[in-house]
Amino acid sequence: MPSIEATQVHKLVVACDAGMGSSVMLASTVRKQLAGTDVSVEHTPVNHIPDDADIVLCHAGLAERVRRVVPGRVVVPFQLFLGDPAVTRVVDALKAGGTVDG
Repeated sequence: MPSIEATQVHKLVVACDAGMGSSVMLASTVRKQLAGTDVSVEHTPVNHIPDDADIVLCHAGLAERVRRVVPGRVVVPFQLFLGDPAVTRVVDALKAGGTVDG
């Protein structure tokens, strides 16, 4: 399972597939939560995840597909678009300086 130190994270991507808008809201929320850090937050479809993404957040149903698209990257699956503990764990680690596990 890949992991990354918070100090090495420059780009976090919220990857989507359904086009329902929930992941756009999540990206906006995470961007606000990480304001004041050096981490940029982007939203992108699974098939267009940029090569420089350090961490990819995605719904659990997309996790295996994302891992195939960006092998070796830290992929953090979540269940809930709002208030998911996995997302909170990533944000807290990035703000406090810790390790993020995929």
